[in-house]
Amino acid sequence: MSIKRGRQRARDTTVISTNTLSRIFREKEKHHHLHSSSCLLRPDLISSNMLRPLLFLFAVSELTGVHGNLCTVTGPSVIDISGNVNSVSDRCEYTLLQDQSTGFTLKANFLERRRRDVSFVDSLTLDFSEDDDIQLLQGQMVMVGGSPVTLSGLVQTFNGVGLSKDQTGVTADFSLNGSSVSVFFDGTTAHIYMDVPVGYTFTGLCADSSSSSSSRLSSDSSSCQEVYEDPADDTIDPDSVIAQCGVLSAAPFSSCNIYVDPEPYILACRNTLNKYPAVDGLRCQFLKAYAKACQKRQSTVQNWWTAAKCHHPEPICQDKCSDHEFCGDIHGNTDCRCRAIYASQYTEQNRLGGPTVCKDNTASLTLVGCLLKENGIDYNHLHLNDKTCTGVMDPESHMLEFSFSSDSCGTEVMTNNSQVIFTNAVVTRDSSSDLITRQDKVYIEFSCSHPAPELQNVAFNILDNSVEVVLESGEWHYNLTMKAYSDAAQTQLLGPKSDVRLNQKIWIVLETNGLDAEVVSVVTDSCWATSGNSPSSSPRYDLITDGCANAEDGTVQVMGNGEGTSNSFSFNMFEFSGKEPSEVYLHCQLQLCLNKNNICEPGCSGSARRRRSLRYRRGAPALISMVWTP
Repeated sequence: MSIKRGRQRARDTTVISTNTLSRIFREKEKHHHLHSSSCLLRPDLISSNMLRPLLFLFAVSELTGVHGNLCTVTGPSVIDISGNVNSVSDRCEYTLLQDQSTGFTLKANFLERRRRDVSFVDSLTLDFSEDDDIQLLQGQMVMVGGSPVTLSGLVQTFNGVGLSKDQTGVTADFSLNGSSVSVFFDGTTAHIYMDVPVGYTFTGLCADSSSSSSSRLSSDSSSCQEVYEDPADDTIDPDSVIAQCGVLSAAPFSSCNIYVDPEPYILACRNTLNKYPAVDGLRCQFLKAYAKACQKRQSTVQNWWTAAKCHHPEPICQDKCSDHEFCGDIHGNTDCRCRAIYASQYTEQNRLGGPTVCKDNTASLTLVGCLLKENGIDYNHLHLNDKTCTGVMDPESHMLEFSFSSDSCGTEVMTNNSQVIFTNAVVTRDSSSDLITRQDKVYIEFSCSHPAPELQNVAFNILDNSVEVVLESGEWHYNLTMKAYSDAAQTQLLGPKSDVRLNQKIWIVLETNGLDAEVVSVVTDSCWATSGNSPSSSPRYDLITDGCANAEDGTVQVMGNGEGTSNSFSFNMFEFSGKEPSEVYLHCQLQLCLNKNNICEPGCSGSARRRRSLRYRRGAPALISMVWTP
């Protein structure tokens, strides 16, 4: 905190002129109806030399009473009950007022807005120790015990606290040890008025605005004290700031100057506007803070908002802003803006949202609603490549989420070496048929890249009905099964008690579960039989080569090869001549093919058959083996 004094009281006695004191007396006479015969203090009936000491004592008693029971927190500035002004420079929660005899604590939370290095009072918490806390939040929202309550102009009582709301803000009235306390909060300024007896003691920033270290709540996160330094705003004119803030000592505010000293408020105004631009109604905020302080002192500044060209009442956001937002001006409208620290993680990388989230064959992209608004983008005009795929706006966080899978919303699937890439884009609705448009064109491309899935080596015995293996390759998770059937309908599963006779036709089914058929297909590249368990042993008999049935064996038929995530083939059972024992080991080599223009199916058209250039990696084929025993 930078400590500055709002006024030097006792040492300023020599600058109080007789005319000034006479004006103060006349104002007091007018307001308190002093009878003209009370000549003891009539400045026109006694000499100047005799009057000066007496009038000084009178004036000092009046001036020192001005701030005796009033504390104002506006923007980053705290004006304590003695008129001292200090600024909160971090984003922590502070104690404004604490009465140890009752256990009551009034807390204020400070947060940044457009700049990371300037904080503003953002909310108040009335902590009654044993009773429910009461929170006064942005947008005139009120929470009691963690639950929202709806207020009106009528006073509603919660645990002895009278809560009410008008067009200017929310007021909480309660009593501490028989003394009345009134807390007012409008989202930008807090006024704490205490009608307490002389000698009443309390602690916090309202008692001493320079006590930041002792008033900062120890339970608050240390991250709130992180120091930021944004570039200076070269649009700020110091002379203009002096003029803007100095109106508090001129009409119509001057009518209140004898009741509420304007200097602390002028100082608070200058300190903030010399660093933070006069946007979001900030200039009027300080004027309103002074006018409200005058009202607390029973001195109303008439029609000040007209003379100062301020809105009355100030507009508030229709929607409740989320924690990373605040209510401000966006292109001339009052709406929820992004807080600077939150927004910087995106704006520093020239992004409007987070990175793409990829999972298996799906992807999602989240855009920040307040950043869209600040860039003049209406989320209702956005969609993916398929215009029927629009984003979903979260009503609480104001985050816009787009999601798609590899086979939806106009997603493009492509390959790059061993990677499978899904690509889509957020685009602006086509307005070519509209007469006019107020929306900038938007094109945000996002994609997911996964390693191409690989089949793993699996071996099993036909004596089992079937085998299911869970496989994992990169981002892909899937199951692979291999089964043998005795019928074309694939209903009679061959098992340990099944008899397989020579020349009997059997059907072999290879099937995966968990792969996207729109993206990959299973291709049975080759199948052959050996009399030994090694795939490279001899003798060897080919059933399928280059994805096609052995033309010299009329019993082999291949079905659905390269058409999806499963395929099958059939052949008539045989045994090797002259081999004892007569075991037959069947081996199949499979590949996963990335679909592109339906080129995964092998070309098997009779004698003119030639091998197509299939789109799969040749480096690591999967080998699947089966064995029949007599």
